[in-house]
Amino acid sequence: MVGCALLALASCGDEPAPAGDPPPTTEQPSGSPTSTTATPAPENAVDPPGPLTDRLYRPDMLIFSREQLSGSMVTQIKRLREVAAVERIGLGQVTIENRALTVAAVDGATYRRFTPRESAQSQAVWDRLAGGELAVREELGKRLQDDAGNVALGGGPDAPVVRVGAYAPQATTIDLVVNTAWVDDLEGMVFGNGLLLSTEGFDPSTIRKQVERIVGEQASVQDLDIASRLGLDPGAVQTAFLTGGSIASVVGTFNYTVIGGGRIAPDPAWTAANIKTEAVPILGTVTCHRAIFPQLRAALEEVVVQGLADEIHVDEYQGCYYPRFIAGTTTLSNHSFGLALDLNVPGNQRGTVGEMDREVVAIFKKWGFAWGGDWGYTDPMHFELAQIVDPR
Repeated sequence: MVGCALLALASCGDEPAPAGDPPPTTEQPSGSPTSTTATPAPENAVDPPGPLTDRLYRPDMLIFSREQLSGSMVTQIKRLREVAAVERIGLGQVTIENRALTVAAVDGATYRRFTPRESAQSQAVWDRLAGGELAVREELGKRLQDDAGNVALGGGPDAPVVRVGAYAPQATTIDLVVNTAWVDDLEGMVFGNGLLLSTEGFDPSTIRKQVERIVGEQASVQDLDIASRLGLDPGAVQTAFLTGGSIASVVGTFNYTVIGGGRIAPDPAWTAANIKTEAVPILGTVTCHRAIFPQLRAALEEVVVQGLADEIHVDEYQGCYYPRFIAGTTTLSNHSFGLALDLNVPGNQRGTVGEMDREVVAIFKKWGFAWGGDWGYTDPMHFELAQIVDPR
């Protein structure tokens, strides 16, 4: 089966591959199609887009709102003299291996105009997307997909699973792209809460304040020229909006600002409503998202009952809620949502099999946690809430 794989732009947000592991390569020169083993997903298929007939546009600004942008908002933005074109999309974030990645649900027929030329002009990319498959840059796709070419959009067994159909560069800050038929499968996502716009010859900063007034305080308005150089626009209020799987429904969404040193400042109202400090077995007092406590207590209580409490070293616990980016990136860590904790840190470093007791690991998995030791680039100190489990 012929697919398509375009050599992607390198990601500034990915963590390094394990030592000695060669970088991913394609079988063809840069920009040339190669084949994939992905198969169609007819239940998530839409009509194929047909050939590209419109011109391409440079994506200059991205609006990411917690709620669907109204038709009147979009019309007001389109009427701005500096705006050459706009594209409505659905936006959300999925946490995969401790990284909050931005997923866009798009109409491939029109969204392709805002992608790099090699992606926009490859009909195979958009045919595969319409068939229900995923488009992703090559480096990230090869890192995330399993042996069958699948990527789970979120953590836990209830997260939707999509086949990788195309490796292709996307608009700045967008990591994963699916068609609009996936919106209903991604918990919490709404189509039209995102808007790409092109200002062509105009500096997007000249209309930023106008756009912010139109969309209101609930939306992030990013300058994508700045984001292409820095990974995000640090002057913009950003939006964290988890989708996919049962976890997304309990986390809530929040806006945040970048405060330097790899740290972020979430909306205080979200923090007050969701981040709690409570006592749990073995570890004592911890600060996490409120949703984690029933299952964390159940897991730790079972660890005690099984006589394994000494396998968790209290003095080597390094926290749960820590609003920050993954080191050296502009990608949110799952710790930013208070949904992850690091245990026995010194003996469980990245890229190693670690020393974590496997019976403890099994107990945490039973209670809905994913373990970083299972990842392609391992993180055996890391446990994150992946599924809501009733602890009764």
